[in-house]
Formats: sequence, C-alpha cells, structure tokens
Amino acid sequence: MQTIDRAMQVIKVLAGSDTKRWFAISELSKECGLPVSTLHRLLQSMKQHGLIQQDSDSKFYSMGTAWLEYGLQMYDTFDFVALIRPELEKLMHEVEESVYFSKPIGLESLVVERIDCLNNPIRIYDQLGIRIPLNIGAANKVMLAHMPPKEKLKIVSSLVPENEHEAFLQLLRDVQKLGYGESHGERTPGTSSVAAPIYNHQNELIGAISIGYVNFNVTEERKSFLIEKVMEFGLRISGKLGAK
Repeated sequence: MQTIDRAMQVIKVLAGSDTKRWFAISELSKECGLPVSTLHRLLQSMKQHGLIQQDSDSKFYSMGTAWLEYGLQMYDTFDFVALIRPELEKLMHEVEESVYFSKPIGLESLVVERIDCLNNPIRIYDQLGIRIPLNIGAANKVMLAHMPPKEKLKIVSSLVPENEHEAFLQLLRDVQKLGYGESHGERTPGTSSVAAPIYNHQNELIGAISIGYVNFNVTEERKSFLIEKVMEFGLRISGKLGAK
C-alpha cells in the first residue's frame, strides 16, 4: 500500500504543472519527501509498467504513455462519446464559443470534454482533466444546485465560509429555480460562462454542460441567447440519455 501511495505522489508531481513536463530525480525527491535511493527504485519499477518515462539524454522523468492508453480506453466507455459529444459539437457551432462537459467528483468537478470553436479568435481555455472546487463557476453551481439536499449541504459546508452559507444556498436555490447557472470572472477576469445540468436515464445528475465566453462588449441579447441555448441542449442531452 505504501508503494502505491508513493507512486501516486510521483504522478501528482509529474501531472501537476501546466508548464513543466520533465523533472530531475532530485526535484521529485524534494517534492515527494522521499530519499533519492528510495525514489530511484520506485521510478525504475514505474518505468517498467509505462507509468513514467525517462529521457535518455537528460535522465529527467515525465508521465508515461500508459496513462494515455488507459485514459483513452476509459474515455471510450463514457456515454458522452456516443451521445454527448455530437451534441456539444452542434452547440459549439450554434453559439460559436467553447463548450464543456464537466462531472462532479467529491468536492470538485472534472472537465472531461471540451469543444473549441476554431472560427472564434478569442477562446476560453480550460484544460481537460482540470479539477475545480464545486463552489466556483457556472457548471459547478448548477451541479451543486441540483444535487440531493444532504450532499449539497455537506459540500457547501466544506467549501464555503460559514458566514456565507445562507447567501450561497440562496444563490443555489435561485439557480435551481431558473434551470441554469452563470459565472462572471470567478476564475479568469473578463470571462463568463453559463451552464445547465445533465441527467441520466434514472434522472440522476451526472454533470453539466457549459459555454465559456469573453464578456467584453457582450450584449444582454447575446447573453440571453447563450442561456437559451445551454438550457436547450441540456434538455436535449438529458433526453438522449433517457432522462424523463
């Protein structure tokens, strides 16, 4: 069990940087809090299984190709490959903005799909696989708003300061009533998003679709159009997944 924990420490370091891909063993040792000798044995074992790779010249380490293989296999089993992704592509073409599909995981959401509009020179870019606390962003608020009450309260209690609980819960009640969520500049100044919930055949919340856009010079008419479209496609995708 300790070996697995240590291996995951290494993977989190290797995958945790947006700008740095390769790490020296000394850097990994410092980040993971492990002796170089212990880490060397662990890295050799991980390399044999394709979990990491080592540059032959610099001897630095990076993520291995096994993660891509496993990820693509898992990706292919998700409902959104066959049903959600084509709808996201249609939505992207209609609104000419980047669109996303996110899933809740514990206290965070995971961005599992993104369709960019190539015709739009200014795009919002949220990396696939990024984790975002569930109290931040339109997609997360709309998922929180439509979760079972006990689960919702537990998450809010964990993420939101106590003196802000009631105001945040009122916001979620408003989102649930309206059927969509919106966010303005919470993660990136000058950007906004609107989102709608997605349900499966058992009417269980499985995620949210969202539209990200740069809010400079966006008219109320344009915003209303984006809200209308994200709600329309939220219902369409849920219907395709069998939601009643």
